[in-house]
Amino acid sequence: MSLPPGFLDELRSRVTLSTIVGRAVTWDMRKSNMAKGDWWAPCPFHQEKSPSFHVDDRKGFYYCFGCHAKGDALTFLKENGNLPFMDAVEVLAREAGMAMPARDPQAAQRADRRTQLQDVMEEAVKLYRLQLRTAGAGAARDYLARRRLSQATQDRWDLGFAPDSRTFLIEALKAKGIPVEMTEAAGLAAEADDGTFYDRFRGRIIFPIRDARGRAISLGGRSMDPKARAKYLNGPETDLFDKGRNLFNLGPARDAAGKGQPLIVAEGYMDVIALVDAGFGATVAPLGTAVTEDQLRLMWRVHPEPVIALDGDKAGLRAALRVVDLALPLLEAGQGLRFAILPEGQDPDDLIRGQGAAAMQAVLDRAEPMVTLLWRRETEGRIFDSPERKAALDKTLRAAIAQIRDPSIRGHYGEEIRRLRQDLFGKPRTQAPWRPFVPGRRDAPAPVPSSATRASALARPGEAVDEVMLEAVLLATLANHPALLPAFEADLEMLTLRGEGHDHLRTALVQSRGDVSAAPEARAVLERLLNLAHVTSAPPARPGSDEALARMCLAEGFAKLEARRGAQAEIAEAMADIDGLVDEGLTWRLAQSARARQKADTTSMPDLGEMGEDRNALSKGLQDMIDAEIWIKHRG
Repeated sequence: MSLPPGFLDELRSRVTLSTIVGRAVTWDMRKSNMAKGDWWAPCPFHQEKSPSFHVDDRKGFYYCFGCHAKGDALTFLKENGNLPFMDAVEVLAREAGMAMPARDPQAAQRADRRTQLQDVMEEAVKLYRLQLRTAGAGAARDYLARRRLSQATQDRWDLGFAPDSRTFLIEALKAKGIPVEMTEAAGLAAEADDGTFYDRFRGRIIFPIRDARGRAISLGGRSMDPKARAKYLNGPETDLFDKGRNLFNLGPARDAAGKGQPLIVAEGYMDVIALVDAGFGATVAPLGTAVTEDQLRLMWRVHPEPVIALDGDKAGLRAALRVVDLALPLLEAGQGLRFAILPEGQDPDDLIRGQGAAAMQAVLDRAEPMVTLLWRRETEGRIFDSPERKAALDKTLRAAIAQIRDPSIRGHYGEEIRRLRQDLFGKPRTQAPWRPFVPGRRDAPAPVPSSATRASALARPGEAVDEVMLEAVLLATLANHPALLPAFEADLEMLTLRGEGHDHLRTALVQSRGDVSAAPEARAVLERLLNLAHVTSAPPARPGSDEALARMCLAEGFAKLEARRGAQAEIAEAMADIDGLVDEGLTWRLAQSARARQKADTTSMPDLGEMGEDRNALSKGLQDMIDAEIWIKHRG
């Protein structure tokens, strides 16, 4: 069976070699460096005790310094599993989530066509390179000189020039025996409305685009005409070129990252060239589109934490935030992004030409993690002077964090957001109380009750005990209905738990998706909760109870706890603010706190818009179930 051209390349790019090999070996973590994709283990192909078997994730190859076995993921599957080649391809395709191509007798013919298109691309690159040295390319050479691109740099990147001629390339390739249909298929020519063909690139500096193996697959062009509709133009998608699955300078950047350099993601060709010339060899750029999911995965194969370097303007920040939204669901342990925002109005090329490589390095050293950028997006330029605005912020952040599939990373994001929130809404400094001056009276301030004293006076007897009991019911319900965990996971993670052992149980429930059998401490806490009277008497917390009832009771319970604790937080904040306010201010704040607490006790259902269900209907449905005592099994 012949495989389509590029299938094996894409297959290798989608899988991590250490994932395949890791099922057959035990890694030596003292010698391995997971962050760099550098793994060591005893060789699976011969008997040994010391780890001489090396896996390099970035290059996608393994090598044993003892028996000299070497190869890639396919080689490993064939030799370790004693599989035929096509069987190894099928195993790897399942791992990568790719469908095996149907058997096609014309596959060989398509492979030949792909080879022919690559030959056409290479011929075009040569022709355009020669044109850059002609008299007609004087303006292009002047432009490159102004951008400080030396002749060595131009040669390194195979830069060229497309004359402002309608059919220069078409005619030049025809003279070499290449028909116009092949030129069009390579993305170098286009058909006009009248059926004639014209060069796609005219009056532009040419940047060859190469795949990871260094083969020319498309071109990019920078217009010399300031009035051109597009300053930069990329070739269209062809049998050779998929712009959403390639990166400019991928092959050399992968090699540089393998030698320890950080992977930098810039916006355009000139940024990449400037950064590489300045010593930042592991630099890539997307190809005329916003970063795609496939490109993100490609970056992570090169480096576990790429740095996204974006222009310091509004467009650059918007691009960064789009990458954040794309990356959140894809995050894994040890696999993230950092963002380096350049000074406003500058790109990497401007910064390096103006201030040198040290200035660029300083920007990279200040790169921020994704969680910081997410927080900035939701808070910068906004005022949170009311409980409603604060609640809207919490809801937005919870929705963003809920996209993260890895429970451990999601938990750490929640912790960092809570820390940032505390910094933003920290208690203000207290002021000395104001009192009007009265003649003949010593103006000594009357003693003012402390915030803690007043807050304790507002607290209801047994309120904390009630909340701990409600926590126990919620945790027991989720333990007995693990299928409901995904729907309430964000609420559970953001909740401050006060009961003894409740936090351990929450962690185990989230990490194990409801199965706490492997966590002895959490299992002991759950057994204790299931024996409490108020838990055993709660219908949704019983094993085998109706899932719909459990879902609605969980929604009710989380809403009540969140509202109560929100009210308590407002009371505490009011107490901190009230020191030094006049009596009218105290009355107003306490009235607000009383209303908030009343809301906590009377709320019937939370905002379930994201669950796609009607709030009032759920509340009525819950009451109908309770009235019907559906948890009691009736004999038929």
